[in-house]
Amino acid sequence: MSTSELAVRSPWAWRTVDFVVTAVLAVAFGVIFWGWDHLYGLAFPLFVAFPPTISLIGGVWTIAAVVGAAIVRRPGAALLTEVLAAAVELLLGNQFAVIALVSGLLYGVGIELVLAAFRWKRWGLPMLALGIAFGAFLQSFWGVNLYHPTWSLGWKIANGVGGIISAAVIGAGLGWVITRALARAGVLNAFPIAREVSQVAAAAPAQ
Repeated sequence: MSTSELAVRSPWAWRTVDFVVTAVLAVAFGVIFWGWDHLYGLAFPLFVAFPPTISLIGGVWTIAAVVGAAIVRRPGAALLTEVLAAAVELLLGNQFAVIALVSGLLYGVGIELVLAAFRWKRWGLPMLALGIAFGAFLQSFWGVNLYHPTWSLGWKIANGVGGIISAAVIGAGLGWVITRALARAGVLNAFPIAREVSQVAAAAPAQ
């Protein structure tokens, strides 16, 4: 079983179902992001002892890019899913306003650059984790200087490292779990992930 199976046909040949699923994912995650915005604000006091560590829970905002990439497997799928989700989050109303769109763009660009470096031929969990971690690196560098320009260099680095870890663990890890759960539920039969999950199930020893 390969966790790096390519999308059907040329990876550049987007199908109607690819666009539809990307849009559905974006709307769903946009609502999730909007809800997380409020929980994030409530959680902030828990990190008052060392504020930079709040980035450890920021990985939730990266899940859309991971799921979009893992399912659709087309150049631009991660970027489109993440940016559209951020747009939905913005339209619903949040404390970050248009900054949410910029963050979504950076997350998406980061994972796309890593996937492009491997010519969109590897879609397993390690590759997705590496990609979204790079996206978090880009976003953290920009975000911390926007929100906390007076922080010391040490605090900024701690914030960035926390964001990278969170993206790799929460973003990639939870995104991978969600993707495989959807595949097992039978709603992704038009995508390679469904075949991969069925192959794993077939190869598993009988209980």
